[in-house]
Amino acid sequence: MNTIRNVATVLSAALLVSLAACASSMPRAERLALYQAHAGEPMQKIPYFSPQGWEEVDENHILLTMRPSEVYLMKLNGPCLDYDNGKATMLITNTAGYVQEKFDRVSFGTGMNCRIEEIRQVDMKAAREAGKASSAVKT
Repeated sequence: MNTIRNVATVLSAALLVSLAACASSMPRAERLALYQAHAGEPMQKIPYFSPQGWEEVDENHILLTMRPSEVYLMKLNGPCLDYDNGKATMLITNTAGYVQEKFDRVSFGTGMNCRIEEIRQVDMKAAREAGKASSAVKT
């Protein structure tokens, strides 16, 4: 059972890396529009456990991956991402295992932190398909 879980985790990570590679070649505004188009309604709070990764979308948005099927677009209130200096580590405050909009904060260990203004879950399967279709039209 552990072997199956490990293989699934590796495959999921590979899928995320390939999506990030495709997304990172898009202009920031286009990536944000893609994720926003496939995001649900704002959520007041989400369960928080050890995230698998994150991606800077633009200076005010991050994409937080908790699991391959659980990805959130977070809008931040400040310029935190301008001052991260390429740090791979991001810290998110949480209360009793939940991250709440307008309460919890994101930081990169630089002393600066930003409040999470909005949290929306992204349908990554739909976003991937739309991203593929968009890149096929351009070529």
